[in-house]
Amino acid sequence: MDITPSQCRAARALLGWSQDDLKDRSGVAKVTIADFERGARARAPYADTFRRLVDAFGSGGVLFLADGEMAAGGPGVRLRQGAAE
Repeated sequence: MDITPSQCRAARALLGWSQDDLKDRSGVAKVTIADFERGARARAPYADTFRRLVDAFGSGGVLFLADGEMAAGGPGVRLRQGAAE
């Protein structure tokens, strides 16, 4: 699953994670995370990079919502019911 830079920033905020925390949990380089979140790369990260980010967030209880999945307004994020805040 591909996520947007905004979803990545929002997921980190929901979990209270810094970019360093996400780096440690996903194995993705901090510079890659920072560049992705600010849209500084000409191309999207590799599929494996997205998978590692999504898996790390999933272990923290984050669910990614596609555009229109829950309500109109674009893609989003939420915490799984029962996930620690």
